[in-house]
Amino acid sequence: MEPSADLIADLQARVRRHRPERYPIQHATAQFHLGVALTNAGRTEEAVQVLTAAARLLHGRLPVEEAKAMNALGAALRLGGRRGQAITAFAGAAATFERGGLSAEQGAALFNLGLAHREERADGSLEEAIHCFARAGELLRAAGQPRHAAAAVRENGAALLVAGRLDAASAALAEAVGLAERAGDWEGHGAALNALGLAHLSAGRSADAITAFRAAASSHPRGVRPEGYAMGKSNLAVAYEAAGAPHRARLAARQALAAPRIPTPVARQAAAVLERIGDPAGDLPAVLEAEPMPGWPGVLREEMVRWAHADPAERRRETAAWLEAQLRREATGTAMCEVWLGALLELPPSDMEALIHAALEALAERDAEDSERFHTQVSAAMARFHLPQWMRLKETFNRLAAELGSPGDYG
Repeated sequence: MEPSADLIADLQARVRRHRPERYPIQHATAQFHLGVALTNAGRTEEAVQVLTAAARLLHGRLPVEEAKAMNALGAALRLGGRRGQAITAFAGAAATFERGGLSAEQGAALFNLGLAHREERADGSLEEAIHCFARAGELLRAAGQPRHAAAAVRENGAALLVAGRLDAASAALAEAVGLAERAGDWEGHGAALNALGLAHLSAGRSADAITAFRAAASSHPRGVRPEGYAMGKSNLAVAYEAAGAPHRARLAARQALAAPRIPTPVARQAAAVLERIGDPAGDLPAVLEAEPMPGWPGVLREEMVRWAHADPAERRRETAAWLEAQLRREATGTAMCEVWLGALLELPPSDMEALIHAALEALAERDAEDSERFHTQVSAAMARFHLPQWMRLKETFNRLAAELGSPGDYG
């Protein structure tokens, strides 16, 4: 059996072992833990029955433990779609925790109550959610729980954004960003930045939105949290489009679409940007023209990761456009080549070889003058690297050139 099934079976045996008429507290405690396990397993209706019984047994005996059971009951009810009943359970738990002076527990119950109110979204429930999240944030900050406080403040900002209170939303979300950063919660940090970017975008502050979305994507590394990365990049594409920066918008949209496990709504948004502004090759050189040179490696690195995992036709298209730009820039061609080589060295060997192979294939379609210029640029740029890197680049270029029957002797 799965570990969760083993745990549930063990808890069920414990419930049977402690008969309620003789061991009411032990029976209720076992029911509480069983209800939580059933909720985590998605068996919400069973969880509701067990947790209701636990709360009933604890009533009048242990108020705080009853409140914990009510909070857990609210979670099971909410997950089961019974939000009205969940609101009642969470509110009762929060009131009991408040009477007992348990600030952290009260904050957690109010956070859950806010979620249920926001999902209800009727008869003023959104305003109730805003109130709950704000109070939860205050309590959790005071209790020294910055990670949980950040989540409450973030949800408060998101609810304010839905309510159209953009300045208040921006202030709350900026606070959530700081709290998450101090807590070292980088997933929450990225989520707060994404929401902050949306608030700025809704208020017409596209430059501020771009800053927030760029930071959000950085908080969600592509290889660690690809869904968050894709969302940040997709939102960034919209913000760049709003700011009249189509080259950057296309880069961001393509990078979002190339992320693994991209959520469907995120993919649709990124694809819609490309449908509106077109999808030609060659955006990377245009972006670098407007980017100060110290920022080139970061811009190039992200795009080359995408090229390495793109289908061969897309990789060839983008590489050919890069080659055209590098060869046509008399003053900065070698500098562009150096940054390109540096980005290649940061890739896994197979990815590096795929991109060098694509460049040499594109070069084979150009005339002898271009071939000589490329050779000169690459050899000059290689010389600026340390010896082990220079040797690795030289060996790879010359080996792949020989395989393609192209002129070699790079470096």
